Amino acid sequence: MKNFLFLLSALFSMAACYTPPANCADFKTGTFQYQTYVNGELIQAKIVRNDSLEIDYYDPQHPDTSQIRWINDCEYVLKKYKPKGTSEKRAFSMRIMETKGNTYKFLFSEIGQKETKEFNATRIKE
Repeated sequence: MKNFLFLLSALFSMAACYTPPANCADFKTGTFQYQTYVNGELIQAKIVRNDSLEIDYYDPQHPDTSQIRWINDCEYVLKKYKPKGTSEKRAFSMRIMETKGNTYKFLFSEIGQKETKEFNATRIKE
């Protein structure tokens, strides 16, 4: 009986820690949309990503082009393409945490900083 209770509690512990696998490779390329605040206003931003470049249209007049260095299927580093100053030379970590259907949840942070921001993105085009 003790073995049964031990096994049962071990199974519940493992089930509580289970996170569904992310199908990150499905989201490496495409066009995606997410919501963010720009100057205090909630906007629909757009990302266009291929295997080596990402263009972020959070400000339609000033698209932000970055180079991508993939670490694995779920993580990559962004560096501004042709930075125009020291502040634009910062690198950012992107981590896809979860996928479901045509959406994914990702964490965004500046490398070397602890603060992260979480976003949900939806594929709008292959």
